[in-house]
Amino acid sequence: MTENTVARTVTTHVVGAGDDAITYDVRGDLAAASPDRPALFLFAGPMDATGFELLADQFDDRPIVTYDPRGAGRNPVGTADISPEQHADDLHRVIQALGVGPVDAFGSSGGAVNLLALLAAHPDDVRIAVVHEPPLAEHLPDRDAVLAVVADMKRTYAEQGDGAAMAKFIPFVMLDGLVPDDYLDQPAPDPAMFGMSSVDDGTRTNPLLRNMPAIIEYRVDVEALRARGDRLVIAAGVESGETMAARGARTTAAAIGVPVTDFPSHHAGFTDQPGYPGDPAGFAARLREVLD
Repeated sequence: MTENTVARTVTTHVVGAGDDAITYDVRGDLAAASPDRPALFLFAGPMDATGFELLADQFDDRPIVTYDPRGAGRNPVGTADISPEQHADDLHRVIQALGVGPVDAFGSSGGAVNLLALLAAHPDDVRIAVVHEPPLAEHLPDRDAVLAVVADMKRTYAEQGDGAAMAKFIPFVMLDGLVPDDYLDQPAPDPAMFGMSSVDDGTRTNPLLRNMPAIIEYRVDVEALRARGDRLVIAAGVESGETMAARGARTTAAAIGVPVTDFPSHHAGFTDQPGYPGDPAGFAARLREVLD
């Protein structure tokens, strides 16, 4: 614990039942939310609530909400594909269950796409939306190549399982620049390079791969997003370079006609991971700036 973080009571709740059960956490007292300091909902996809512990602890001026997306964390598992619209409905149900009116929302990666879907379906749920590095292919110059790679990854998952598919996913999301047309001509990477097994265990419950290709293919409602004015912030990490998610942020912002807001660090800069340190304190400071 540093002087910039705060420890508060965390309560855990579930909205819905069966396959539609969604687990969420509230830090602090929801009664402390106000129109100019609403509850702040932090989420990603498929990263669950544990990925936001460092960022959430940086805020002491409002209640903080985190959750586990459908198919991830403490929620029921499954094998069917999951769409941004389903995630948007889940987010809406959580916000309604909070009962404190519109929230401020920060969505990152797949969560950023799900936040855009929420804004399309339930615009009144959110006061200020911060959309951080949505991996959207729609406006990319290499859109067709990106979608071909994702389709190949999905086939690999169906035919060979988790290790083989994730071994293709990791270098793809780390690629700094346009996806070349001959990208798929290269040999498939060995899962052992990433500490994973090539043995197919038969499961197909990986939430990341269940979210594709729907997350990548999602098409935003440009006119509806333009209408939000400065209540919509499209963000990218200053260290993210030309990775696909950062390019997705920039091309989506250009289509809407808004500037890209720089955030510290990289795609996961709000947390710290082994060998991939972020800047949670700097990230929180920047998030406060755009929300205020």
